[in-house]
Amino acid sequence: MSAPQRSPEDVSAPTADPASGKTFRTRLAASPTLWTGLVLIVLCVLFSAVRPDAFPTLFNLQTLLVQAAPLLMLAVGMTFVIITSGIDLSVGSVLVFAGVVSAQTMEALSGGDATGAGWGVILVGLVVALLGGAAWGVLNGLLVAVARVPALIVTLGSFGAALGAAQLLTNGIDVRTVPAALRETLGTGTSFGVVPNLVILAAIVTLLAAWALHTTAFGRHTYAIGSNSEAARRAGINVSRHLVAVYALTGVLAGFAGFLSLAYFGTTTISGHSNDNLNAIAAVVLGGTSLFGGVGTILGSVIGVFIPAVLDAGFVMAGVRPFWQPIAVGAVLVAAVWLDQRRRRNRNSR
Repeated sequence: MSAPQRSPEDVSAPTADPASGKTFRTRLAASPTLWTGLVLIVLCVLFSAVRPDAFPTLFNLQTLLVQAAPLLMLAVGMTFVIITSGIDLSVGSVLVFAGVVSAQTMEALSGGDATGAGWGVILVGLVVALLGGAAWGVLNGLLVAVARVPALIVTLGSFGAALGAAQLLTNGIDVRTVPAALRETLGTGTSFGVVPNLVILAAIVTLLAAWALHTTAFGRHTYAIGSNSEAARRAGINVSRHLVAVYALTGVLAGFAGFLSLAYFGTTTISGHSNDNLNAIAAVVLGGTSLFGGVGTILGSVIGVFIPAVLDAGFVMAGVRPFWQPIAVGAVLVAAVWLDQRRRRNRNSR
């Protein structure tokens, strides 16, 4: 007689105890999120002491938040993918592609110059950006989950294909006629005179993603697949369909990041996102998400996004050559992966 199978709702993260009501707190305590947060605080205090006239200012804080918003959207999507024990190297190129098709759509609807376009055209541009990102995400998911091609190879291929498609659509020339209303309201506008609207929108999306990951069946299935995909399948989870959904979500968020970037810069940035995929992965891993799957939090990814941003701004203000920033981030990233491997070995040896 075979053992009774559990329903998909019974599957949760390996460190969680649903009956205790401490799912999120238990996972948080088991990850290096708190330590990463402390590193971020120490960096902020250090740079504030070095440049008290420049670093701890409202302008610098606003700049850090606005510049990190598109990368945060990429990191949120990447968190879901890496928790399933996958990877997505295409998000930077998908961001560029989504920005291009969005800008060209708004331009076409405005007769060739979208500068004076209204909110109807802008909303169409947003939908096109999301659909453009979703299309690449679904393609990645189908190749990974159905065709069983390794995620590294699939997303490396779409990394080049999405960027190439964007360059073909524009002949390699950035689209610069972005609606002024989009720039003034979302790109540079603020609420209450202090908080950038771009940051508010990114924060709302991040909170929704955190809610989905940490409190819904979708999130529990994501953790379960990353912990043991075969066990999740036997528990009744449609693993292939869920993986397609996760990669589609990542694509949608990359498309949204492309729209935010379009609003902030007022132009497509075809050559400006070559390292965004690696930066997103670094942020997620720095935040405590395990490259081996099954462990991770949105909060950790949020903290991880700001470590490179703070290092970059702090080094510039302190007069340190900016070339040290990727070296410092790389060293911290390698240390984070090493600590994750040690935790896994210690847990498996018990």
